[in-house]
Amino acid sequence: MSAPLETLRRVFGYPSFREPQAEIIDHMMGGGDALVLMPTGGGKSLCYQIPALLREGVGVVVSPLIALMQDQVDALLQAGVRAAFLNSSQDFATASETERRLRMDELDLIYVAPERLLTERFLGLMDHLLSKNRVALFAIDEAHCVSQWGHDFRPEYIQLSVLHQRYPSVPRIALTATADQLTRQEIITRLGLDAARIFISSFDRPNIRYTVVERDNPRRQLLDFLETQRGAAAAWPAGGSAAPAGIVYCLSRKKVDETAAWLNDQGIPALAYHAGLDAEVRQRHQQRFLREDGIIMVATIAFGMGIDKPDVRFVVHLDLPKSLEAYYQETGRAGRDGEPAEAWMTYGLNDVVIHRSRIDESAAGDEQKRVERNKLDALLAWCETAACRRALLLKYFSEEAGACGNCDTCLNPPELWNGTIAAQKAMSAALRTGQRFGAGHLIDILRGKATEKVQQFGHGNLPTFGAGADIDDAGWRSVFRQLLAAGLLHADAQAFGALRLTDAARPVLKGERELSLRKQAQRVGRRKSGRSQESALAGRRSAAGAPLAPGDALLFETLRAWRADLAREQGVPAYVILHDKSLCELAARRPASHSELLGVPGIGQAKAERYGEALLRLMA
Repeated sequence: MSAPLETLRRVFGYPSFREPQAEIIDHMMGGGDALVLMPTGGGKSLCYQIPALLREGVGVVVSPLIALMQDQVDALLQAGVRAAFLNSSQDFATASETERRLRMDELDLIYVAPERLLTERFLGLMDHLLSKNRVALFAIDEAHCVSQWGHDFRPEYIQLSVLHQRYPSVPRIALTATADQLTRQEIITRLGLDAARIFISSFDRPNIRYTVVERDNPRRQLLDFLETQRGAAAAWPAGGSAAPAGIVYCLSRKKVDETAAWLNDQGIPALAYHAGLDAEVRQRHQQRFLREDGIIMVATIAFGMGIDKPDVRFVVHLDLPKSLEAYYQETGRAGRDGEPAEAWMTYGLNDVVIHRSRIDESAAGDEQKRVERNKLDALLAWCETAACRRALLLKYFSEEAGACGNCDTCLNPPELWNGTIAAQKAMSAALRTGQRFGAGHLIDILRGKATEKVQQFGHGNLPTFGAGADIDDAGWRSVFRQLLAAGLLHADAQAFGALRLTDAARPVLKGERELSLRKQAQRVGRRKSGRSQESALAGRRSAAGAPLAPGDALLFETLRAWRADLAREQGVPAYVILHDKSLCELAARRPASHSELLGVPGIGQAKAERYGEALLRLMA
């Protein structure tokens, strides 16, 4: 048995590697540099943790978030690995003790914030360790943070090129779950990884179902969605075992606060998270989300990177994200355990106008604005597609795939219609009003509504007044949204979002090109969906895919309660002790000895020794 495989089984309790983990680890063991693109939940951490354990010296992991460091170190300590972190959350005495352990070769892995790594104090410590050949590797996690045009840019990441310049003999591995072609090249260039081997895993997350709904009444739509996740809203417990955890993303801090308060008013436990909150409040809310069941985190994009909670069952976007990269990164926080999860988004005409205006009004240079517009266009095309959403998402990351059968467009294919005449009417209304008005006013004209504003400007006398009375308001909003997404109309930020025709509109306006549009989705009434506790338990599955028998499901709940008590005692998230999948396997297999415990995925030697006696008692 190879040393990496033996370490995987003994320390982490897994029987085999996933592709391409073994190949990456062998490459790192040989001292090579690597760029690893692997989806969230794909096992990126093992690609540097196992080489760090097997190579001489300490593995230095650069991580951008305090919470991520804490979780990963807690998980490693549970597995018997000598790990620690250095960041601004520690007092001087704690940090000094960690530095002492580092100097004395008492650590296998050290997690460090980029700001801390770049200090002369820490670099001096690295110089000392390297003089004794005691640095195993450098791992740069969340490497997409180096991209100035990305969604999670961290200025200090650019300075990490110092690792290549100062320590050229130490192998480096940069890892990310999200990077299009432009971002990949930027990572390579900025981090000096030109000679690195690139490993790209499939970006597909087949367990996540992608759904986009046209925004109507977003709070009602959100509540309907949450009811499908956990039964009637009134049945949400404060933390019952069947209550799913989820994340709801909003564009503004105000909307985050208001949505979290409203959810709590509905009896749904929700917490707010954004950069405007006090740091202590953010930390407390994040810890509750990680350590309690059934919590919904309502947040801006300030929350989420590196969140390792495996049982997040859904990610909701109440507003359009910045790009497909950002969307993929944010939705990737759902279903890390491989179980079914939902990525659900509301999307409306105003989203298009707001995002285009933000780009136009930004202080960015022309080239950066061009890149951001292209990324937004790709996202809008994805929102409006009638084809498989997963296939289009994967294509954005240069991966080909067929229809998935697990997105809204596959499950309920949208109807297309010849929207050429409707588009001509819409664009004519914009032209005849001097291209000075937004969609709301143009829709009033098309629908023949003699509003005060229509009368004020004399627009009731236009040939287009009432020309679109056969299409309702929602239908016209869909038309305008699709024209904006297709680049036929442009929202002028300098003119308060006035819609103006682009050059691409001319062939459609002249009848030289036909235009197919998606039909407006039919509104449906509120859905009622409830799951009994029994059916929720029966939904648990063993690794073989078979549902747990009722008796095994009850044992699973007993194990879950035991784990929750331990987590509270130790002050760590429950999944750090054992994942739900390991508990399912324990309930299904009911091991009766220490050696049989070691056959359960996720239980290595340290966990078997630490928890074996208690587990065997529970299953006796």
